[in-house]
Amino acid sequence: MEGDYKMDDSNKLALMSEPPPDYTESPKPPDLPWGKLFIMATAVVGIALVVLIFLLVGLHLTEKHTEAVLQMTIQSLDGKGSSQHLAMSQKEKLAIFPIHMNLSSSATVVYDYSNLVIGYRSWPGKSCYVIRMNQKEIQSLDDVIGIFQHVQPPPLLPLGQREKPMENLSALPAERSTLGAAINLLCSSLPVYWV
Repeated sequence: MEGDYKMDDSNKLALMSEPPPDYTESPKPPDLPWGKLFIMATAVVGIALVVLIFLLVGLHLTEKHTEAVLQMTIQSLDGKGSSQHLAMSQKEKLAIFPIHMNLSSSATVVYDYSNLVIGYRSWPGKSCYVIRMNQKEIQSLDDVIGIFQHVQPPPLLPLGQREKPMENLSALPAERSTLGAAINLLCSSLPVYWV
């Protein structure tokens, strides 16, 4: 039984004569240049911020320039004239100009781009006037005021003759249903005339 526990020397020598297996490291994944990647990302973000800042500054300057041109146009090029303000509504496509002519009178001009109509009402006034908007070259505010200030309302006719146009009149009665809500609000209960 002693022989059973004895190790075979031949196997031991065979194992010792062979060189041990070569254990090498597996190849490392390539190193990512985190420093270079961080610098590139920072540069891209920086360039995007610079472009955004330039766009915002350009938008602001354009807006200021447009306001200055509009103010010069309203007041005239020499800077004199009555102070006028513009109110615009993109949703209804309107431009509203309150005009201060002197201490006792003023007027309101409404450009209704959706109905292609320009309305005028003087305060105090007994009538309201409208003209068709020229689509190719929209009338300037000065032209519109000049047209409306020189119009005389037609004389009141008897009820049976009001619908008939007369040749010597400078203004014809307007049908309110074709004018749109903006002009109807401007003129409220006053009679409306086409110029």
